[in-house]
Amino acid sequence: MALDRFFRRRRPQPQAGAELPDLWTQCPQCKAGLYNRELEANLFVCPKCGHHLRLDAQQRVDVLLDEGSFEQRSGRVHPTDPLGFEDIEPYPARLERAQKRTGRPDAILTGTGTIHGIPVTVAVMDFAFNGGSMGSVVGEEIARAAEYAAGAGTPLVLVAASGGARMQESALSLMQMAKTTVALEGLAARGLPYVSILTDPTTGGVTASFATIADVIIAEPGALIGFAGPRVIQQTIRQHLPEGFQRAEFLLEHGMVDGVVDRREHRAYLARLLGVLQQREVSA
Repeated sequence: MALDRFFRRRRPQPQAGAELPDLWTQCPQCKAGLYNRELEANLFVCPKCGHHLRLDAQQRVDVLLDEGSFEQRSGRVHPTDPLGFEDIEPYPARLERAQKRTGRPDAILTGTGTIHGIPVTVAVMDFAFNGGSMGSVVGEEIARAAEYAAGAGTPLVLVAASGGARMQESALSLMQMAKTTVALEGLAARGLPYVSILTDPTTGGVTASFATIADVIIAEPGALIGFAGPRVIQQTIRQHLPEGFQRAEFLLEHGMVDGVVDRREHRAYLARLLGVLQQREVSA
């Protein structure tokens, strides 16, 4: 091919409707451009500043559990609209859109698996589904996971990521706070460990119930954790809040969580923790 023809060649154009692959992600914290393959290999922790990007439920399972060990138990319970709720759109339409986007019926994924060979039951909230809001299905699935763990004799590991109770289900959503708390008592009665991992964000009724009554509570670095948001609190009390208020590190300093653990260390940390709590050896 002649040199002039080489430089005159036009780049192939994508076909109409074809989607170009997303290769880069901008870190929300430091604004650095991150190559997606490297970001995924680093478990979605920014290698520049250490910011922990949010994960969906399946990604979280992949991070925590031994490869190929997960067996799903949730997914058979579907949300309904008992109140006929409608704000800017009908509640069923909002649910349908979230279900199509995430591929699951509600904001929770539960199942069983192993962590360095230790059998566990897991419950993972999905913030991508309507902000991880807690409705009747979320409460039911968490209660079922706790009851299954108690019956099977396994620890329960829960990952919280939620904006709080789901307003479209009103009091039915708030009832899940009591329901999940009671279900978790079965684990305590059998002396089985319950570990809660608080991720960004964990707020509202989830924080006020099952997320913060675990035997051991750990949080990801920088995670927003609280009941009401800091802006709401500041406007209510009309006082300036301390720097870092409601962030994981602030809560650790004030005894609200037991540890702030980098996501890349979660599996090894949980394996050691569960091994100590259950007095058992941990596989390499």
